[in-house]
Amino acid sequence: VQVAESGGGLVQAGGSLRLSCAASGLTFGSYTMGWYRQAPGKTRELVARSTHAGDTNYADSVKGRFTITRDNTKNTVYLQMNSLKPEDTAVYYCAANIRPVGGAWNNYWGQGTQVTVSS
Repeated sequence: VQVAESGGGLVQAGGSLRLSCAASGLTFGSYTMGWYRQAPGKTRELVARSTHAGDTNYADSVKGRFTITRDNTKNTVYLQMNSLKPEDTAVYYCAANIRPVGGAWNNYWGQGTQVTVSS
């Protein structure tokens, strides 16, 4: 399984970015796909998640500003980030997660993409 993020960069506060995450080597539609972020000196946190059933959830800090979508025909998940704030600055990671019935979670991570929001 391979997971690869793209689309990070430098943006001014109030601006927008769209991150993409392409996955291969898996049955994409069966996986929960999530976006996480880690700022310097902080622990990695969940930003948004899209389950195989089509449910989505978001961290409170990004609700109303970020939107996660997935295209199962392209094995890709997106994170549209609007109204960006300096506190959104972090390395953003994509993860593919699945738990077989009766088994443990299998988690596959991308290498991360840097998002920097200037004030």
